[in-house]
Amino acid sequence: MPLKLLIPAFAEGGTIPKLHTGEGADVSPAIEWSGAPAGTQSFALIVDDPDAPVGTWTHWLLWDVPASEHSLPQGSKPGTAGVEGVNDFGRSGYGGPMPPKGHGPHRYFFKLFALDVVSLGLRSKSRRADVDQALKGHVLAAAQYMGRFERR
Repeated sequence: MPLKLLIPAFAEGGTIPKLHTGEGADVSPAIEWSGAPAGTQSFALIVDDPDAPVGTWTHWLLWDVPASEHSLPQGSKPGTAGVEGVNDFGRSGYGGPMPPKGHGPHRYFFKLFALDVVSLGLRSKSRRADVDQALKGHVLAAAQYMGRFERR
């Protein structure tokens, strides 16, 4: 069974509810996953927006989530599970969608990685480039789930 990712708050490719955006309460959605391959030691999660005017915008970096975990609760806070990096808003934790008004819908990709190591060896507050580099050679499987959001 392949690694699968599910976000109950919205359908794959559907609209992300305002609750989970910068226009709303800006809380992360609940996330569930299954089908981790044998040998999985931990998970990492990256949420990004490739449609941002300045290039891909990172909304959430999370790694060293124990292999025993198979979900994150809605409103997950830094320190709850794993280690959090600094997103492109300049803070740890989740930063919800907040595209420029009138820019059309943006796509937000939630990317989950099953890893063959317990720890990526990164300090908290690391940035996207550090996480991307640390993931190299350690990804056993990956899954993604996409939602859309537009500010009018």
